[in-house]
Amino acid sequence: MASRPPTGWPGSGTKSGAKPGATHEQIGRRERGERARRETLRGDDANETVIMYGWHTVTAALRNPQRTIRKFLVTENAARKLTEEGIESMLEPEIVRPTAIADRLLPDAVHQGLYLETDPLPSPSVETISARGLVLVLDQITDPHNVGAIFRSAAAFGVTAIVTTQRHSPDATGALAKAASGALEHVPLVSVQNLARGLAALKESGFLVVGLDSDGEADLAALKLRTPLALVLGAEGKGLRQLTKEICDHVARIDLPGEIRSLNVSNAAALGLYVASRASKT
Repeated sequence: MASRPPTGWPGSGTKSGAKPGATHEQIGRRERGERARRETLRGDDANETVIMYGWHTVTAALRNPQRTIRKFLVTENAARKLTEEGIESMLEPEIVRPTAIADRLLPDAVHQGLYLETDPLPSPSVETISARGLVLVLDQITDPHNVGAIFRSAAAFGVTAIVTTQRHSPDATGALAKAASGALEHVPLVSVQNLARGLAALKESGFLVVGLDSDGEADLAALKLRTPLALVLGAEGKGLRQLTKEICDHVARIDLPGEIRSLNVSNAAALGLYVASRASKT
C-alpha cells in the first residue's frame, strides 16, 4: 500500500457528551474560571486543593496511600457500593444528597455520587525521573480532557512519568482527573518551569527525545527507537514549538492508511505509545 501524507493532530472540536454545545476547550476555560473564583473566596491555598469526582477516579485515590484526603462526600447509594466492594477510606465520608455534590461542580460533571478534596500528590523533579522505559512530554497542551485521556493511555502503557509545563497546562484536578479515570494515581506528574531545560535534563539522563509532529522527518514506526525514550506532543492546533523541535533528537510523524489525516492529540499519544513500545523492544 502506498504511503499516505503525514498525519497530524489539530485541536479538538469535539463536544462534551454531558452537555451539547460545550466543547472541551470551553469547559477547560470554565474550570479555570471556577478555580479563580475558589481562590478569591478561600485564599491562596485553594489552588493546592485537588477536586476529584466519579467512581474510578475517587476509588483509585482512596486506594492510594500517598493521597491525603481533606473532604469526602458520598451519596447513600455510592456508600453502599463502596461497602459492597470493600473500599475503605482513612477519612470518614459525609453522607449527602446528590445535589450537595453537584452544587460543588460544573454543570457537565458526572460525579456518580462520589466527591473528594485532596492534597496534590508529590511531584518529582525532572532530574530524578528514572532513566527507563517511556516518558511523555506535553508541550503546552491545555485541554483537561485531552490531558486526562493521555494520562489514562500512559497508565495503560506503563509510562514512567508525564512532564508538563507549569504554565499553559491544566491542573491535575476536576475534569482532567475524571478523564484520567484513576491514572493520576499511577503515573507521576512532573511540572517544569522551562520545557527546553526539562528536555535537556532528560537527554543528559540518557533519554532519546522524539517529537511528534505532522511535518516530522520520518514515520515514527520507521525510526530506530530505544529506551529510555521521551515522546513529546504539541499543543492542540499549534503542534510543537520551534525551540522544542530543535532540542528533540528526531521529529517524527505518524503515517496512517485511511482518508482521515488528523488525530486528536490524546489519540495521537495512544498510537505513538503503541508504536514506540513495540519498536523499542525489537
